[in-house]
Amino acid sequence: MNHVKITLPDGTVREFEKGVTGRKVAESIGRNLAKVALAIVVDGQVWDLSRPISKDSSVRIVKWEDEEGKKTYWHSSAHLMAEAIESLFPGTKFGIGPPIETGFYYDIDMGDHSLSMDDLGKIEGKMREFADRDVPYVREVRSWDDAVAYFKKKHDPLKLDLLEGLKGEEITFYHQGGFTDLCFGPHIPSTGAIKEIKLLSIAGAYWRGDEKNKMLQRIYGITFPTKKELEEHLFRLEEAKRRDHRKLGAELDLFLLTPKVGPGLPIWLPKGTVLRETLENFLRDEQRKRGYLPVVTPHIGNINLYKTSGHYPYYKDSQFTPLKVDEEEYLLKPMNCPHHHQIYLAKPRSYRDLPLRLAEFGTVYRYEQSGELNGLTRVRSFTVDDSHMYVRQDQLKDELIAVIELIQLVFNKLGFSDFKTRLSFRDPKNKEKYGGEDDMWEQSEADIKEAADASQLNYYVAIGEAAFYGPKIDFMVQDTLRRTWQLGTVQVDYVMPERFNLEYTGSDGQKHRPVIIHRAPFGSMERFIGVLIEHFAGDFPLWLAPLQCVVLPITGQQIDYAQKVCDDLKAANIRAETDDRNEKIGYKIREWETTKVPYMVVLGEKERANTTVSLRQHKKGDLGSFSLNDIITKFTHEILQKLITA
Repeated sequence: MNHVKITLPDGTVREFEKGVTGRKVAESIGRNLAKVALAIVVDGQVWDLSRPISKDSSVRIVKWEDEEGKKTYWHSSAHLMAEAIESLFPGTKFGIGPPIETGFYYDIDMGDHSLSMDDLGKIEGKMREFADRDVPYVREVRSWDDAVAYFKKKHDPLKLDLLEGLKGEEITFYHQGGFTDLCFGPHIPSTGAIKEIKLLSIAGAYWRGDEKNKMLQRIYGITFPTKKELEEHLFRLEEAKRRDHRKLGAELDLFLLTPKVGPGLPIWLPKGTVLRETLENFLRDEQRKRGYLPVVTPHIGNINLYKTSGHYPYYKDSQFTPLKVDEEEYLLKPMNCPHHHQIYLAKPRSYRDLPLRLAEFGTVYRYEQSGELNGLTRVRSFTVDDSHMYVRQDQLKDELIAVIELIQLVFNKLGFSDFKTRLSFRDPKNKEKYGGEDDMWEQSEADIKEAADASQLNYYVAIGEAAFYGPKIDFMVQDTLRRTWQLGTVQVDYVMPERFNLEYTGSDGQKHRPVIIHRAPFGSMERFIGVLIEHFAGDFPLWLAPLQCVVLPITGQQIDYAQKVCDDLKAANIRAETDDRNEKIGYKIREWETTKVPYMVVLGEKERANTTVSLRQHKKGDLGSFSLNDIITKFTHEILQKLITA
């Protein structure tokens, strides 16, 4: 058979000679598409445009606008940077150089030389020089033995270490100009597509993330096809520094991280606790409307519980050392789900009892290496808005759709209007990473896809991103700086009902297995709040703000009236306080503006005489004079409707 059938995204099927390349497919669709094509997706895998296609396949051409396009572009940029480094600093050893969410990095060993920002400028210049040559990225398949011999000759222990874990796999090299690297690919066609280059920073990184290994130097960079995109990105980086949740968390008295308690173990201060409880109460109210039942489980559990679930063997390295108590071993709770399964098992269940929806804001503990910790977004102790729903097969689709609707409601109320979803499926080539039989995975992945289609989600499929017990719908949310965060998640699980022998009696009198839905709209409360702080730059909408209004008397003569106004606001469930310090009103207004309190009520003699108030809004200034009842009505409406007015 000398021809292959290529199925395009619109369902069109075209026939080509066997061995046709992605570039030829792109050219057959249109000359303009071929000019901007960076790679091709073949049956779900991203390939170089130059790779031959030898069997019937579904394909999609990848451009810069696509997520796969940016990753391929930045991966190729990492190789370009490595070539520039090797040219300027001969003898450098190269670790890994992957694309990341925004850009790329490369881990390198330069011996005794410590990179400076001046060095980055020189590397940038050499990258531009090499990009202008517009040489191709060339893929080469080699045997494992040949690859080992090549890097032994180069005296490169880092690549030899990587090759030790690749025995039995296809080994590929990539070449461009005078540079060769061990790499799976894919890459863009040639270096000329890389136009705008900026190397951003230098950091230390242990080889393979292990503190026992050698410390390498890591260079972070970013590239774009146009100068405008680079300038916009650099502006967002500066804005991100201003919004850094660690900086704002300290300035706004939200949380505390101290080595005296331990790294990665946040303490919530009063204002941060109000913010957190407001979010929790919002979700609790929505869950109550939907028939969820609240539960509370311990912070530790017998290790056998997590061995049964599989969390201990699968995540052993990310858990704290077991505690020995009365000859039994216990773990700090790494997951809430095994505890919830015990609640299900506490008594016999009938088909009439389902769906059973258990919900908990449960604190869990994971061991993260100190170099991985980052404010609230990567911690060792965090609380998950966990729910486990035990459902019959005939209830599964409707329950999944209802969960998706709840997560969408949560995001919309918090101003996250720009999100898409990832269907995280099992990697069928690496089944040992997952529990359960093939038929369970086929069924659960079909369930997930059916619910996503019924909910009209904008999704893409990610192979290998599933949990070990089931596929997921992961919600990928963009904040105001267009950074993507994985926040809410929904998972379908046929594995745990088998492992814990969960059953219910059906209408036929026989025993059946329920299906479990794992669900967390916020995910980690700590991480979610860290993202939220940066999304709003600390300028929270009224319903979320820890302090919603401050009352400012202009002189001591208005203090009694100010206290009455504050008491009336508090009686209306508005978080308010009075600032009766003997300071000039201009000074107090400026100072409170820096605390980002949404509203200030200013009271002078005129307001006291007329029993009115003068209202100021954060960042907008004076709104005029109102009766107290009017502003209580205004605040109450904003809070109940959860409006975002900033």
